[in-house]
Amino acid sequence: MQLQESDSESVEDFVFDPKILHGCQSDREIDSTFQIRPLRISDYSRHFLQLLTQLTTVGEIDEKSFQTRFKEMQKTGMYFVIVIEDKNTDKIVASTTLFLEYKFIHTNAIRARIEDVVVDECVRGKGLGKVLVATAISLAKKLRCYKVSLDCRDQMIRFYESLGFIAIPGRANMLVIRLHE
Repeated sequence: MQLQESDSESVEDFVFDPKILHGCQSDREIDSTFQIRPLRISDYSRHFLQLLTQLTTVGEIDEKSFQTRFKEMQKTGMYFVIVIEDKNTDKIVASTTLFLEYKFIHTNAIRARIEDVVVDECVRGKGLGKVLVATAISLAKKLRCYKVSLDCRDQMIRFYESLGFIAIPGRANMLVIRLHE
């Protein structure tokens, strides 16, 4: 698998600088037809939102509102949306987001959260999910985060445990209040 930067696109085309991913690749090998990189503003047309529908409800998002949200995320410097593109089809086939949370505890530490891990059902079983999560963990280390956490469905616990995550007894449940559907 390759980490690739396009000469025709500038850093502003990515949600974060692609150079940050250098040295963060997983040691897991996957097919060379896949490329791992940050989300691009042009990925609206590469089926990025359609991929997310395999995870949860996305809603109707036109290209202009996608670009507005992209720029908002980019501006914060706290969102690291990592995607895997199938170079043969020019489609995004896997994605995850590493989000940073600044803390006062642990001497002003940074906590990382992994969100929205999804692999297209057409390419599941090729190790893409493991590569994405391992890359996100490596990136969190590079960014000097003291902890990486995530929430997942019960059926995914074994997958994340295989990558080093542990369910903390007595603290393994996620509680939410939905303010909007």
